[in-house]
Amino acid sequence: MQDTVTAATEETSERSLVNKDALWRLPVTVCRITDFLGEQTSNALLERAIATARSEMAASTIRDGAVVPTFRRSRSDGTFAVPELMSAIHEVLEVVEHTLGISCQGSEPSYGLNVHNDGDFYRAHQDVGPTEFASRRLLTFVYYLHRTPRPFQGGALRVFDIAMPLHTDGRQLTWQDRTWKDWEPQHDSIVFFRPTAWHEVRTVNCPSRRHEDSRFAINGWMCSPSGKDTAAQ
Repeated sequence: MQDTVTAATEETSERSLVNKDALWRLPVTVCRITDFLGEQTSNALLERAIATARSEMAASTIRDGAVVPTFRRSRSDGTFAVPELMSAIHEVLEVVEHTLGISCQGSEPSYGLNVHNDGDFYRAHQDVGPTEFASRRLLTFVYYLHRTPRPFQGGALRVFDIAMPLHTDGRQLTWQDRTWKDWEPQHDSIVFFRPTAWHEVRTVNCPSRRHEDSRFAINGWMCSPSGKDTAAQ
C-alpha cells in the first residue's frame, strides 16, 4: 500500500465567468491514494464484487430511501463486506484526518458496494442532510475497482469547488457558475473528502453492458457512533 496521501486543492475550471469578481471560490480538498491494497488483494476483491450478481442487487436509493432514476441510477449491495479495505483505511486515517482538518475519533464505518453500468450516474449531491443517518457522517470515502484495461468510459467523480456569490446584484448562483475537478475511477485507488462537498458521478458508457465490465466502487463513510447508518442511502 502506498504510504503517502496526496491532497489536491488546485482550481481546475476550464471555464470563466463574464464577471470574474462575482464569485468567491474555495477549492475542495480531496485525498487520493493509488495502489491502495496492492495487485493481489485488489484483484481478489474485484472478483468478489463481480460474483455479486447484478440481478440480486437493489436499485440505489437517495437519502430518504426513495428510488429516483432521474437523479441516481445504479445498483447497490449494502451487505458486501470488505474487512481488508477497512483495515487499510484505518492505517491511513490519521493522516487523512490531518489533511482534511477533521476528527473521526470513535467513529464507525458504514459502506456498501455500488455498481454503475451503461448509462448509470448520480447527480450532484452532498452526503450530509437533515436525516439522522446523513447528519452523522464525518468522512466520505470511495474505493474503485474495475477490469483492466478499463472496459467503460466516463464515471468520473466530479467534486465541485465551494462558491459564494459576491457583488452579483441579487443574481442567484447556478451550477453553470461552479468550478470543479474530475477524479477518474482508477482501479485500486481511493479518495477521501468531507461529506459536505458537492459531488456527482458522471454518466458511465459501458458498450458491452456486461456486469463484469461495470464500474465497481465501495463507497461509505466514517460516522459518529449514534444509531445505525445504512450504505444504501
